[in-house]
Amino acid sequence: MSPATLTPVPATPLMTADEFLAQYGGELNVELVKGRVVRYPMPGAKHGGVCVKAVFLIYEFVSRHGLGRVMSNDTFVRIAEDPDTIRGADVCYISYTRLPKDQDLPDGPCPTPDLVVEIKSPTDRMNRVIAKATEYLEAGVAVVVALIPETKSAVLFRPDDVPYPLATDAELTLPDVLPGFSVPVRKFFE
Repeated sequence: MSPATLTPVPATPLMTADEFLAQYGGELNVELVKGRVVRYPMPGAKHGGVCVKAVFLIYEFVSRHGLGRVMSNDTFVRIAEDPDTIRGADVCYISYTRLPKDQDLPDGPCPTPDLVVEIKSPTDRMNRVIAKATEYLEAGVAVVVALIPETKSAVLFRPDDVPYPLATDAELTLPDVLPGFSVPVRKFFE
């Protein structure tokens, strides 16, 4: 076949955030990444247990101090536009400063949260966790905490800073988003 007779295959059109939410809004383990739908394997019991601990520890502190709202279960967060990216945060916190107490949470994606906690799934590689944390920071999230079940450790990500690893016995503090919050990293894995 000569080059003149080859016909290019049209590229699949990119999906918009609105199209994604209309089609996949009620599903778990699915995200929109640069206009493409990406499915992830279900992470398993250990991941779920760490997620519940993170929700409990953060929610208890936020609630006691009347600081904002805590969400979980792959809460959709819009990360980028054109092409659109919507990630499913394992746990996120949005302060009343960003979304006032008298305003309801939207039915769709969460407004940009102050804090996102991602639990590394058994099928994740660290470079994927780092890339996702970077996307959240570029979208305006102040702090991303990656919890690593295999090593019972954490990594903190902040804008314009290098990732900061925390060992099991280290104290996790978040003075920029949750002043006064202090929990040993191991508590997320007990």
